[in-house]
Amino acid sequence: MIQNDSIHSWLRACQLFLLGVIGTVGMWSVVVFIPEIENEFKVDRGTSSFLYAATMFGFGLGTVIIGKIYDKHGIKKPIIIASLSLIISYYFYSKSIYFWNLIILQTIMGFASATFFGPAMADISNFFKKQRGFALSIVASANYVAGATWPLLIGYFLKFIDWKTTHFWISICLFIMIPLILLLKNPSVDESKSQDIKQRYRDIKLNLSNNQIQILLMLAGVCCCVAMAMPQVHMVALCVDNGFGLQVGTEILAVMLYSGMISRIVFGMISDRIGPILTLLLGSFLQMASLTFFLPFSSEISLYVVSFMFGLSQGGIVPAYAIIIRKYLPIKEAGLRVGLVIGATIVGMSLGGWMSGEIFDITASYYFAFINGIIWNLFNLIIVIYIIFKSDFWHNRKVISIG
Repeated sequence: MIQNDSIHSWLRACQLFLLGVIGTVGMWSVVVFIPEIENEFKVDRGTSSFLYAATMFGFGLGTVIIGKIYDKHGIKKPIIIASLSLIISYYFYSKSIYFWNLIILQTIMGFASATFFGPAMADISNFFKKQRGFALSIVASANYVAGATWPLLIGYFLKFIDWKTTHFWISICLFIMIPLILLLKNPSVDESKSQDIKQRYRDIKLNLSNNQIQILLMLAGVCCCVAMAMPQVHMVALCVDNGFGLQVGTEILAVMLYSGMISRIVFGMISDRIGPILTLLLGSFLQMASLTFFLPFSSEISLYVVSFMFGLSQGGIVPAYAIIIRKYLPIKEAGLRVGLVIGATIVGMSLGGWMSGEIFDITASYYFAFINGIIWNLFNLIIVIYIIFKSDFWHNRKVISIG
C-alpha cells in the first residue's frame, strides 16, 4: 500500500511553486508590452509577435537542455543560473534601443524561465507517490499564477512609468528569489527516484514503444498549444484593438489564467483518480469546446465569461503530458523526456502566437485566428484518441489511481 506523502515533499512543492510564480515572469511580461513596443519601434502586430515567439523558442530549448542537466545534477544549480540570467536580462532590456536587442533578450528570458516549469515538474514528481498528479499540478500552476499576476502589476505601473523603467524595476524585484533558492535543498535525484521504482504501475497499458509514446506526445503538445496560444497571447491586444483598454485586457487575461490555475489543480486530482491519459482526453475536448465560444462573442462582458470558461477547460492538459511520461517512460530520463514534450508545447505556443498575429494582419480580425486554433485542437484530440485506441483500455476498463 502506498504511504502518504511527507511534509518535506509538500514543502518542496510550495518552494517550487513560489519560485515558479516569480521565475516565469519572462513568459508573460511581453504580452503586456506588445502595444507599447509597437508604438516605440513602429512595427506591426506580426512583427511584434516575434517577441513572444522568441520567448517561446528560448523556453522550449531551455526545457530540453535544462531537463538534461537536471537528470545529472538536480534542480538547484539550474535555478540559480536561471534567476541570475533573468535579473541581468531585465536590466539590459531597460537599456535597449534596438528591436533586435529585445528579441535576443526575450530568448534568454524564455530559456531561463523554462527551469521553473518542465524541470520543476520532473523534480517534484520524484517526491510524491499517492498524490503525484495533485502535487505536480500545483507546481505547474505557478506558471498560470505568474501569467495572471505579473500582467496586472505591469499594467498598473505602466500608468505611471514607461515600459523601459518597468523592466528595470522587475529586475530589482527578482532578487527576492535568492532567499527562496537558499532554502531549497537538493537531495540526490537517484535516491529520490530509487524509492519510487517498486511502486510504479500502470492504469492503462500502452501498446506502444517508448519512442512512439514520446513522438505522439510531442505532436499532441504542438497541436494543443497552437490552439491555446491564441487567447493567451493576443487577449490584451484584442481588448486594446476593440477599445476596451489595456487594463481590461490584463484583467481578462488574469481571469483566464487564474481559472487555469484552478483547472490545473482540479485536473491534477482527477488524474490521481482516472489516470493522466483520460485526463488529457477530457482536457483536450473541453479546450476545443471552449474555443468555439469566442467566435460569436466579442463584447467586454462576454470576453470575461468566455475567458473564464477557457481557463477552466484547458489547465490540466500540459501537466498531463508530464504525468504520462513519469508514469510510462524510464524514470532516469524523466528530465529530458519531460523537457522534450514541454518543448514541443512551447513550439506550439510560439507558432500559435505568431500565426494568430499574421492572420490578424491579413484579415484585420481575430475571428479566423480562433478558427485556426480550433482546427489544431482537433488534431490534438485525434492523437489522444489514437493513443487510447492503441492501449488495452477497450479490453480492460478497470480504472486505478496513479502511482
